[in-house]
Amino acid sequence: MSTQNLIIYKFNELYQILEELGLDLNFKIIVAENEESLNEKIKKIHNYLIISNKKYSDTHNQFVLNYTPINIFKLIEKINIEFLKLQFNSQSEVIIKNYNIDLNSREMFKNNIRLKLTEKEINTINYLSKSEKPVSVDELQQKVWSYQSDIETHTVETHIYRLRKKILNTFNDKDFIISKKNGYQIK
Repeated sequence: MSTQNLIIYKFNELYQILEELGLDLNFKIIVAENEESLNEKIKKIHNYLIISNKKYSDTHNQFVLNYTPINIFKLIEKINIEFLKLQFNSQSEVIIKNYNIDLNSREMFKNNIRLKLTEKEINTINYLSKSEKPVSVDELQQKVWSYQSDIETHTVETHIYRLRKKILNTFNDKDFIISKKNGYQIK
């Protein structure tokens, strides 16, 4: 996992306090005194949280500490929780082909058009997107549906048919999931 970076923005008192505790914290402390400095630091790092004592518009990943005094242990706990939230959110969105897929809300979207998906549809798309080769119906039955391969069922084919139809109707994309003679594939 990459280093967690806490950017303290226009909040010098907090920077001085946390800098003294720096060795005992599990994140790197960075100070930004102005917007130019903040933008320069954000360009160089990826995993960051900005903490300030008031809300600044157009600032993402921001945690506002607008009530002080606060117990230092509570503050560190809140910072760690904010880092966990950021990590959770960053891991929840994947890009497959030209689509963004939000695993948490189970939505697929492109150009402000959204499609709500079921958990099985998300799992199917996710599984297919990770495979370099076509995935057989038997493999999907085992890995996505947890069925035994010797059971005769058309669950996978039916689900894929419905999913492809939903994607076609919403995005006019008939080639998102393609059928091959030995299975299904997203390329």
